[in-house]
Parts: sequence; C-alpha cells; structure tokens
Amino acid sequence: MMRTIGFIIKKEFKQIFRNRGMLPIIFILPILQLVILSNAATYEVKNIKFSYIDNDRSTVSRELIEKFKATSYFDVVSEFSDFGSANSAMLSGETDVILEIPPLFEQKLRKEKTAGLGITINAIDGAAAGVESGYINQIILDYNRGLIGRYSDPADKEIMPMVIEGIPSFWYNTDLDYNTFMVPGILVLLVTMITLFLSGMNIVREKEIGTLEQINVTPIRKSEFIIGKLFPFWVIGMGLLTIGLILAKLIFNTPMVGSLGLLYLYTSVYLLVILGMGLLISNFTETQQQAMFIAWFFVVIFILMSGLFTPIESMPVWAQRITDFNPIRYFVEIVRMVMLKGSGFTDILPQLTKTAVYAAVMNLLAVWSYKKVN
Repeated sequence: MMRTIGFIIKKEFKQIFRNRGMLPIIFILPILQLVILSNAATYEVKNIKFSYIDNDRSTVSRELIEKFKATSYFDVVSEFSDFGSANSAMLSGETDVILEIPPLFEQKLRKEKTAGLGITINAIDGAAAGVESGYINQIILDYNRGLIGRYSDPADKEIMPMVIEGIPSFWYNTDLDYNTFMVPGILVLLVTMITLFLSGMNIVREKEIGTLEQINVTPIRKSEFIIGKLFPFWVIGMGLLTIGLILAKLIFNTPMVGSLGLLYLYTSVYLLVILGMGLLISNFTETQQQAMFIAWFFVVIFILMSGLFTPIESMPVWAQRITDFNPIRYFVEIVRMVMLKGSGFTDILPQLTKTAVYAAVMNLLAVWSYKKVN
C-alpha cells in the first residue's frame, strides 16, 4: 500500500512542477498576497481631507486649527468663509471633515467657561467616519486640557476641575502597529486559498484530460489514490506557511512569541480540512472553472465571517453561531494567539479539537462521495 501511495505522490509532484501555470501560483502569488494585502488591508484612516471655517479669528481658534495641522492624520486642504461653500466642497468630494468655529468662541471660553464647535463629517463610509470622529475628539480633548490650566484660577479650589488621566498599557502589540494584527490573518488566507484552489482543480483536471477514468480502472484503491493525490498539497500548504512566516519576519518584523512547532501542529490538522473541502468540491464539478467558482464562493463567505476584518463579537448573534462552523475562524484565532500572545497547547486545545472533528467529517464526506469502480 505504501509503495503504491509513494508512486502516486511521486507522479503528482512531477505533474505539479511540469505545470507552468501552477508554479507562479505556488511561489509568486504568496509573496504578492502577503506584501500587498498586509499593507492595503488596514482600518487606519489617514490623509483625511480637513477644512475649517474660522468665524472667531482669535488666538484660541488659530491654536486649535494648528493642532489639526500638526497631526499626520489630517490633511488641511482649505479654509472657507461660510458653511455653504464648505458643504459644496464636501458634496464634490474635496473635503471629508468641516470644522466650524463660531463667533465669540474665545470670549465665551473666558466668560462662560464653555463653548461649542460645529463638526461635519462625511459618513458615507460609516467605519471611517467613526475613526475620524475619534481622532477629532482626541485632539479637542488634548487641547481642552491646556485651556483648563490657562483659564482656571489656581486660588479658587472650588472651581478648579479635577483631571483624571489614565495611563494605558498595550499588551501583545506595544507599538500599535496595524501590520502586527493583519499579517497573521493574511498568512491564513495565503495558506487557505492556494491550498484549496490547487487541490480542488488538480483532481478536476484529471477529469478534463481523461486520465481519471484510466486510474479508476486500475487496481489502485480509493484510499491510496486520495492520499497520494492530496498529500503533495498538504506538503505545499506547510511550505506556504513557512514562506509566509519568513516573509512576515523579514519584511514586517512580526512578533513570533509562541512555539512555531505548535503552529505547525495546528496547521497540519487544518490543512486536512481544506484538502477535504477541495476533494469534495472536485467530486461534484466537471471543469476547473466550476471548481474555482465554487471554491471562491465558500472562501469569500468564510473569510468575511472569520473575524479577520470584522470582529466576531460585533456580528449579530445568529452570525456568531454560524462562525462556529467556519474553519478559517479558528485558524485566524490560533495564528494570532500563538504568534502574538505566546499561547500554549492548552490554550489552543478547544480550537484544535473542533478543527480535528471538522477535518474528520469533511474527509469522510469527500471519500464517501468519490466514485471509483474498485
């Protein structure tokens, strides 16, 4: 049995490396995917087009505007004399945020100890608008602290405000680098997508060129054929993980706190899920195009509901329940836990157990649905 499987594996590796169209997918696409997506897929909002209307023309209003100019998040594009012209600029996409400082702004601060500001944000992209609002509130809060000391009377202790300042301690990502959060997730996509597409299309390709029927009438058993067919892609998946880890360290200096052996252990089980899915898809398709479309359909759903881009806790309850059946969710969690937190075996045991069950069920369905004469 092992001799037969060895011959099939040898034949598969030769077939893979003879296919000029498959080699770029294996060796070039992972590099492009990790480098480009890790920098492009980010929730950081920068270069926000900022405009203002200064109806006060005072020292305080100018200082506040300078606070916005000094940040790297806002790009001050213009000053407007009235809100109508500023609104027209926002309609045409020339500005994203409008700060309106009312008349007598400084005078109200001196006499009434309070004053309002008008802030208009383009909220077509709700997520970006929320981030922009947080930036603005933080700048105003920091500036307000300076004003408290400037306009408060130290002799009058009753009206002196008490300032409570929290000192945050950032664990697992001390520099708040978004790439540290995103690169492990992109690494999951790299391993999942390429392994699934290659394994699914490989068996369908045998159907297209007519060699699958020839293999089916040979004495090769179903189990021998499936193991010999899928094992090379298991090896490729482990190789893709290695390439991704090397690139993550060399290009993005991503922390690798935990055990890489533990990460490889989980990946070896996870790949059985993906290979089972590829085999199952190939059993019900006749062409490589069909296999690609079906695989892409499931991958997109799994990715969007994996917690890679949107926190699972923010999803509706029914969607959170569905993610329990999403293998990519567990891989994303494990990679971030091991690489960034240094989690141990007991920490990942729940996800590992679910993934192992998923792999068993998926491969049993795939083997059962595979039709062979012998």
